[in-house]
Amino acid sequence: MSTQITVLALVTGLLTGALFRLLNVPIPAPPELPGIMGIVGIFIGYKLLDHFDVGIDLLEIIGL
Repeated sequence: MSTQITVLALVTGLLTGALFRLLNVPIPAPPELPGIMGIVGIFIGYKLLDHFDVGIDLLEIIGL
């Protein structure tokens, strides 16, 4: 993963969060640590299964 893309994503997120706060709009993400950790857990779980090449083709199972 490119460091430049990661930094740009962080800056974009910071600017977007600042804009949401400026406009007094609730952020579309959990505003507390447990919610954020849940999102981190989803990401790590996805990456772990991707690393071990484990998966099920759900569309194939249901016939689509």
